[in-house]
Amino acid sequence: MISYQSIEQVKILDLQKVTERYGTEIHRAALRVIDSGWYLLGKETEVFEKMYADYIGTDHCIGVANGLDALRIILRGYIELGIMSKGDEIIVPANTFIASIIAITDNRLVPVLVEPNIETYQIDDAKIEAAITSKTKGIMIVHLYGQCAYTDKIANLCTRYGLKLIEDNAQAAGCKLRNKRTGSLGDAGGHSFYPGKNLGALGDGGAITTNDPLLAETARALANYGSSVKYHFEYRGYNSRLDEIQAAILGVKLLYLDEDNRRRKEIAHYYQKYIVNPEIILPVINDWNAHVFHLFVIRSTRRDELQQFLHDNGIQTLIHYPIPPHKQKAYNELNHHSLPVTEQIHNEVLSLPISQVLTDEEVKIVVRAVNAFR
Repeated sequence: MISYQSIEQVKILDLQKVTERYGTEIHRAALRVIDSGWYLLGKETEVFEKMYADYIGTDHCIGVANGLDALRIILRGYIELGIMSKGDEIIVPANTFIASIIAITDNRLVPVLVEPNIETYQIDDAKIEAAITSKTKGIMIVHLYGQCAYTDKIANLCTRYGLKLIEDNAQAAGCKLRNKRTGSLGDAGGHSFYPGKNLGALGDGGAITTNDPLLAETARALANYGSSVKYHFEYRGYNSRLDEIQAAILGVKLLYLDEDNRRRKEIAHYYQKYIVNPEIILPVINDWNAHVFHLFVIRSTRRDELQQFLHDNGIQTLIHYPIPPHKQKAYNELNHHSLPVTEQIHNEVLSLPISQVLTDEEVKIVVRAVNAFR
């Protein structure tokens, strides 16, 4: 074993360094809100919503408390508009983070799990049509790890069967496909600003983007207790609002998002070129322009040994995710499903360090250690 114990640990994501990168501007933005005395539903949120809608390329953006609420409120909005109802089905990739599933079941809708492509980890569009029934009302695509999951085939299926296309864009802020950003490709997009995301707040936060004015109006009311006029409640809504400090901070970081994503892509290119260990399965990138590398995920049949080896050599890694949704205790009604591709992915994946603040030397250290694993 080669040892890197003398070096400081290479973190999978150093949030302190990320925040320091924009430190002066973040402090100025936070102080502006503190001094204003207005902390919710104010100017900062309004300005950020406009900035983010313009950036994504949609007519509307509604700031909410987190990414889960964004998806939950989109689906609830379609229910309130009479487009969906209890017991309807939503097709969703089987290998997603559990929030995608929770958003569906919280609305008493039924998740229909479809296997991903083993190479790209995105929902396999060749398997979707077989899952469509008379109860299907939508397809939720998840831009997993930062790679665009949208395909023309999926869009055509939505048109042919009259389905809503919902984007879980929690991991792909800034991603583009043919000059359109994820979050503007379907009927509505849910976004997460969890601190570890490519566009991360200093706390929780999320947003809904859409070109549908009725959905936007309904979602905004739902997020504010079900009210669009103070003390008048049209729906039994939620308390789900992006606060003024987080909006101000996100407004700062949004200015640097494209630059940060370019740095992530540089690191991913280096990993792809220089990781040559036959024990390692590298991700397949069909379109480098359609990936923002929220995560750089490799696979190995000896994943746990590899993770321990990297840990012993000063490199932090994470498993996204060790247990698929259909094997979780919370969804025991799904435990009987056999989804071999999903289960293989969850048993083999390992996320390497990647962020806009990772240094060239740290990237080289990671590559040397991965290549040294035997």
